[in-house]
Amino acid sequence: MKAIILKTQGGVENLQMVELPVPRPGDDEVLIAVKAVSINPSETYVRQDKALDWIFKGETPKILGWDISGVVVQTGKNVTAFKAGDEVFGMVNHPGHGKAYAEYVAAPAGHLALKPANVTHAEAAAASLAALTTWQPLSRIGIKKGDRILITAAGGGVGHYAVQIAKHFGASVIALASAAKREFVLQLGADEHIDYQTQRFEDVIGRVDVVVEALRDEHLARTLNVVKPGGHLISLFNKVQGTRWEQVAKEKGVMAYYNAVTSNGDDMKAIARLLENGVLRSHIGKTFKLEEIPLAHLEIEKNNTQGKIIIQL
Repeated sequence: MKAIILKTQGGVENLQMVELPVPRPGDDEVLIAVKAVSINPSETYVRQDKALDWIFKGETPKILGWDISGVVVQTGKNVTAFKAGDEVFGMVNHPGHGKAYAEYVAAPAGHLALKPANVTHAEAAAASLAALTTWQPLSRIGIKKGDRILITAAGGGVGHYAVQIAKHFGASVIALASAAKREFVLQLGADEHIDYQTQRFEDVIGRVDVVVEALRDEHLARTLNVVKPGGHLISLFNKVQGTRWEQVAKEKGVMAYYNAVTSNGDDMKAIARLLENGVLRSHIGKTFKLEEIPLAHLEIEKNNTQGKIIIQL
């Protein structure tokens, strides 16, 4: 099979197309013929940063990626939930060695869900890590109808799902995004749009019940200032525990925490239901071929993607 391996951490020139044997599924795994892969910013961080090499668990070759959608071609002896021919999708082995940048992936059955018939493989692969990143915390904090939620980077891969999921729970959504993405976030269901390039959101929105914070470092100081006492700040990429942000949040009476997304088949089934019912829609910003994954990495590193970047096999 064709696969993209990471020779060593560094630039995109270290992503190389090779031929590898088709993996054999374990007893609790299924072998999937991959039809689409989703690219996430975290994969570019792993590609560049040697400190993140632990993700590969010492295994070689190193194959990036976690989000897949495809067709089951073989099942392990303990698998009863899926059979050959089933169309499935999911975020596999996260955090860990996902091995998604390949034509075939051996994936734990417990990390997958059946792909709804009304969405494409590209749309399903897109709605894996990015959708779970906000579904997992938002579905657990107990959002009440009418809660005001500020979503930063609302037009991006994670953000565009966050807007839709928050609306699903009945929240009033304030989307922080560029002016170029105004119509996009409003079409997703946002009630308000704030252009971060021309407005200071803290000057115009008042207090909110929840912040979904997709930005880092000093931006947390700003978003912490707009959360009501007793409210929640969900940090998607910046650690909170053991940092000064934990103390600041405590002083303000805000429950602030870093959300570490993990593979979970039950959560994937929840995402599948939302896709099937039309509650959740994936927006595909750009599509590349497997051999163009280096270009896809360069594209996502521009930090202005609208929706998701997909690899179509």
